[in-house]
Amino acid sequence: MKLSFKNIDKQFSGLPVIENFSRDIQDGELVALVGPSGCGKSTLLHIAAGLEKPSAGVMLVDGVPILGPDPERTLMFQENALYPWLTLEQNVSLALEFQSMNKQQSREQAREWLKKVKLQGFEAYFPHQVSGGMRQRAALARAFISNPKALLLDEPFGALDALTRMTLQDALRQLIRETGPTVLLVTHDVDEALFLADRILVFSSRPATVLKEFSLSRHEKTHDLSEFAAMRREILGLLGIHAEQDDVAKLIEEMEV
Repeated sequence: MKLSFKNIDKQFSGLPVIENFSRDIQDGELVALVGPSGCGKSTLLHIAAGLEKPSAGVMLVDGVPILGPDPERTLMFQENALYPWLTLEQNVSLALEFQSMNKQQSREQAREWLKKVKLQGFEAYFPHQVSGGMRQRAALARAFISNPKALLLDEPFGALDALTRMTLQDALRQLIRETGPTVLLVTHDVDEALFLADRILVFSSRPATVLKEFSLSRHEKTHDLSEFAAMRREILGLLGIHAEQDDVAKLIEEMEV
């Protein structure tokens, strides 16, 4: 699925949030949006999801203007938004039940997807009985179970600790490889963007405009991002975060002492 933002402006009560934004997100591509809080990144996701209408411009999906939300474009938030009165299996299967699949088939598929995200054995647990990372794994399963053509991710791992976040990033990348959706990711984590994205768009403060676009090769990446140290420093600099030396390089130096 190709997502196309064409000359998008967005205002809230006369306050400009996004200004003349145009970009194509190609079929199967993962593009990360990085920028200051409140600059309009999440608003772009909501426009792509059909939850917000632009003040000017048009949002296209495969060349056709969107009319509203569609299950082919799934939006996933930082908060897992699981229903606390439903088990993990019931939460995941609900996406298919909303699409009129019978309960038995939807539960069978939910169990398969919980297995894919390594939650087998926890199907009957309620959200409050498992960790935050496990809840977010269940949210990933729910996002993927309906086989969306586009996945819109709004800081999906922002509330997790660093180790759990890296583990979930690995799980997300594997699921994307298996299913091939177009992905638009909003993140404040530059390392997450470098690890996951094919392209990174760095936004200015409000009203949002693109300061610079970075393309990353699609070869195999690991969480050792030392080869992207210069790019990381430049992105942090554009965001107003300046450091004399990249954190990865500092860690290497400390290990060598």
